[in-house]
Amino acid sequence: MDPDHELFVMIVDEGGLAAAGRRLHISPAMMSKRLARLEERLGAKLVHRTTRRLALTPAGERLHADLRGILAALEEAERRVTGVSAIASGPLRVTAPTSFGRMHLAPHLHHFLRAYPKVELSVDLTDEYVDLIEARADVALRIAAEPGAGLAARRLSDNRRIICAAPGYLAQLGTPARLADLKNHHLLAADGQLPWRLIGPSGPVLVEGRSHVRTNSSEVVRELCLTGAGIALRSSWDISEALTKGHVRQILPDHEGSSEVGLYAVWLPQENPPRSLQAFLDFLVGLYSPVPPWARSAIALGETSL
Repeated sequence: MDPDHELFVMIVDEGGLAAAGRRLHISPAMMSKRLARLEERLGAKLVHRTTRRLALTPAGERLHADLRGILAALEEAERRVTGVSAIASGPLRVTAPTSFGRMHLAPHLHHFLRAYPKVELSVDLTDEYVDLIEARADVALRIAAEPGAGLAARRLSDNRRIICAAPGYLAQLGTPARLADLKNHHLLAADGQLPWRLIGPSGPVLVEGRSHVRTNSSEVVRELCLTGAGIALRSSWDISEALTKGHVRQILPDHEGSSEVGLYAVWLPQENPPRSLQAFLDFLVGLYSPVPPWARSAIALGETSL
């Protein structure tokens, strides 16, 4: 492969000329000169450079995706010729929602690292909707109804969501008997999470309202719910243990969050994905399918209490 092509891939993967230059032991000035030479040769602008970040142009996105596939194919071809067994290695960037990543990804990563010690793993937790190209992420975990247009995706598990509240709250303000009763209660939701889109006996229904406490943090909503500040719509992965232990109770059980929402792994489509990416996808499938850890924990806790 052309050295300037490899340099371009390194710039994108490292997030900038300076970082790529350090990996390649090339000065920033020379990196910039070679990138400009490649753009001139191709007759296309590949990146927008600002003082804070690097962003790919549409032409740069296409070239980077094609070159990553070519590099993976070349690596596989060399392994077949040399007889060296394929080993997952190199950088792998993962992004996940903050609470989910802390509770249900981070505690299991040591198994992956033990199995693939040559993978250089990076994990970013954020509740923002991550653009994989802009974030230079190889794979993202998403909890959504749709994984995202133009992406390869694997649905890892369902995402059951229930309406719940702490026993203390219900003892003080009463338990809603009908969905309409919620208008007289303290609803809890992070910014953008209301109205609640539920499925009931008569089909889809919206619960309008305003959060009793305004916050941009789903974790704050969880803690407010557990301490009796109001009623929340929470995912089973987030609340199953508290539910089993009686710290919260499900209310209005005939209404739950839409079953269309699920846990997905998403990545940029490519003909020859790096072995590190494929290994991590296999790890996620083994971790969350067919029964995710929070469901297994809830089952174990339920059996122990019998």
